[in-house]
Amino acid sequence: MKRLFLLLKKYNHLLLFLFLEIIAVYLLVQNNHFQQTVFLNTANRVTGNLYETKNQVVEYFRLKKINNELANENARLKSQAFSSFQPLFGENIVINDTVYYQQYTYLSAKTINNSVNKRENYITLNKGSLNGIEPGMGVISTQGVVGIVKNVSNHYATVISILHPKTSISAKFKKNKYFGSVVWDGENYRYGKLKDIPLHVPVKVGDTIVTSGYSTIFPANVPIGVVVDFYAPEGENFFDITIEFTQDYQQLNYVYVVKNLTKTEHLELEKQNTQDTEE
Repeated sequence: MKRLFLLLKKYNHLLLFLFLEIIAVYLLVQNNHFQQTVFLNTANRVTGNLYETKNQVVEYFRLKKINNELANENARLKSQAFSSFQPLFGENIVINDTVYYQQYTYLSAKTINNSVNKRENYITLNKGSLNGIEPGMGVISTQGVVGIVKNVSNHYATVISILHPKTSISAKFKKNKYFGSVVWDGENYRYGKLKDIPLHVPVKVGDTIVTSGYSTIFPANVPIGVVVDFYAPEGENFFDITIEFTQDYQQLNYVYVVKNLTKTEHLELEKQNTQDTEE
């Protein structure tokens, strides 16, 4: 308290001056319409800027929550999208409508660990078995294919990235449906190889490569990459095709884990074919 009195005593002339200035400005604004208008406009502008700055700060700290909400909403919409359903009776029409069954559902997850510069690259997600994730499920992003779930704990899941020598994605040309497989050659993380495309297939730089839908892991037509280079190796029957991945794997944030609701039925039926052959 003593320090406060000493401070007031030291700056008493300055404080008195400021006090008188405030009174003078107040009287000037109150008794002059022009100054009053200018003051109100200035005050409104300053107040508006303060509120805008406050909202920007608040929105910045809410970005995580907003991103989570958007990712969950996107997963819900993907599950309801037409591409997640398959015709129950092929192309048959029943009462002027086609009957469909749902084949895929999507669960949003966030990447909490990721690598792109190793020979064998993995991704860790912040959701696990308690969220319904199982080994073998596909993982995609809004930009394209990401990888396949390998191991799962209660709260986390690891994903074999497409940037892994053991990952092979069944793929096709979007324009003509010729199919092959996409692999990574272990070099630049932005590029991969499209294998098993015969020399008679028309290939052009800029062709879009998407998932074939032939596996039980990924739906058809999920983007994978774009052809950037190709040539016919001497003495070979297949093109050497380089594609640029549509997803920049160094920029992964939110992803979607794909659940194929008919996977078990699909695999069981194909297993019967193997058993019949062995007999």
